[in-house]
Amino acid sequence: MTDEELIEKAKSLVKPRKLRHGLTAADCGSVLVTDQGNVYSGVSIDTTSGMGFCSEHGAIAAMVTGGEYKIKKIVAVLEDGIVLPPCGRCREFMYQIDEDNLDTDVIIKKDKIVKLRELLPYPWDAEDN
Repeated sequence: MTDEELIEKAKSLVKPRKLRHGLTAADCGSVLVTDQGNVYSGVSIDTTSGMGFCSEHGAIAAMVTGGEYKIKKIVAVLEDGIVLPPCGRCREFMYQIDEDNLDTDVIIKKDKIVKLRELLPYPWDAEDN
């Protein structure tokens, strides 16, 4: 799957829906490809009290449910097609799922890909404490 196809697939997932109290769901979509070539997707759920999650979390949860842990490439996209780099929580989440994910290609703009290790130069590690 090409980068453009991943971006378009992620964008197609975005179907914003208002929740209670002005909160939203599905205003960002994410698609990832595993090291085995399988594709998983997810959407964001923006709620209060830390209970919501980013679209990357949804895609990663689907991947783990499918028995996989290594991400080859990932992207997150808003409704207007803007590609977003993952937030700090998502960066750390990918690393904690599997340390080899530091080599994941992360699409941070339509024409820019970086390795997760560039976005997370000092990952948390329990062995460091």
